[in-house]
Amino acid sequence: MEVQFIKVNPLTRVALDEEVGKSHRDLPVQLVVEGGTTGRVPGGQALSSLLAPVKKREQMTTLAWSLAKDYADLAQTKLLARALDVDLTLHAPYYVDFFGSQEARERSIRQIQWASILAEGLGARLTVTHLGFYGAGDRADSIQELTEIAKDLSEWLHHYSKGTVRLAIEPSGHPDVFGSREEVLELAHRVKGILPVMNLPHLAARERTTFEDAESLQPVVQQFVEASGGQLYLNFSGVEFYGPGEFRLTPIKRGHVRFDPVAEILSERDYDVTVISSSPLLEHDAMYMKLLYERSLAKRWAKKHSQAAQNAKLKAQALPAQAASKALSRPTARPVAATASHGSGRVPARLPSRPTRKGGAVARRHVR
Repeated sequence: MEVQFIKVNPLTRVALDEEVGKSHRDLPVQLVVEGGTTGRVPGGQALSSLLAPVKKREQMTTLAWSLAKDYADLAQTKLLARALDVDLTLHAPYYVDFFGSQEARERSIRQIQWASILAEGLGARLTVTHLGFYGAGDRADSIQELTEIAKDLSEWLHHYSKGTVRLAIEPSGHPDVFGSREEVLELAHRVKGILPVMNLPHLAARERTTFEDAESLQPVVQQFVEASGGQLYLNFSGVEFYGPGEFRLTPIKRGHVRFDPVAEILSERDYDVTVISSSPLLEHDAMYMKLLYERSLAKRWAKKHSQAAQNAKLKAQALPAQAASKALSRPTARPVAATASHGSGRVPARLPSRPTRKGGAVARRHVR
């Protein structure tokens, strides 16, 4: 399950007297995401120590969020997810802007950090985010600057979560926003710890293709698997194109991209896959994708076992012909006392009886 942390409602205030000396995470009905600092990590980002005691007159930032009112709620959700064997990730706020102004950049960095703090509290393994618009100058300079920002955020997150949460970068369906297939894959190769997200509707809109069959989609899947270290994190929904980019996400049955080729590829895979429904019909299309995937698995199983049965049948038909061929090529033996080896475990062969004369009478004797 990918938890959506979309709307951010921060409140910065001074710590109350009754809160002094307590841990930030132990405050009831308070979701504190910034407090005292214990130093800085590579890249210059402040590292909040939410486990340290609250100091007198300390400035704290808290969030109002519909999923949890405090860290006790996050811990309860984490335990429930583990009990139900549900793997959690968290999507940071969609709107980020690192080039509009210095204030917009700082706010975007904080929002990704806050999302990562919540992800760590939930026991989620990924914080998923976009990197926003390109700057006004040369695109190559924007990409270089966004790479440095992503590097700083990844290092901050590694230090804060002790390596339990990774930063995942999504492609974009709009040509004015960072996130072509090549840019996301190159970022994952250049920055340690970043996982590329294969958001198929965004890629389809960006590249103006529908990936109609498994043959055209397989190379793209393989690129993301290799860049992710032998795993795949995939978002899927329907999508409609407009102009040079993406118009909107749609239910699967109404979009330009089908899930059937994806299901066919995944049914043959030998790596771990997470598939997230980003459809407007969230739960319905998640179950529909599961149905298509299981249908592909059933087809693969039937094909595999029908081929095995056909091979066994052909082998059985070939055995009598091989035995007859061997019998014809065997040298002629004396027609008496033909036996089969007892050591082979087979039953001794019985030769047909033949008449003999004894005292003028005809008698039969059986020869083994």
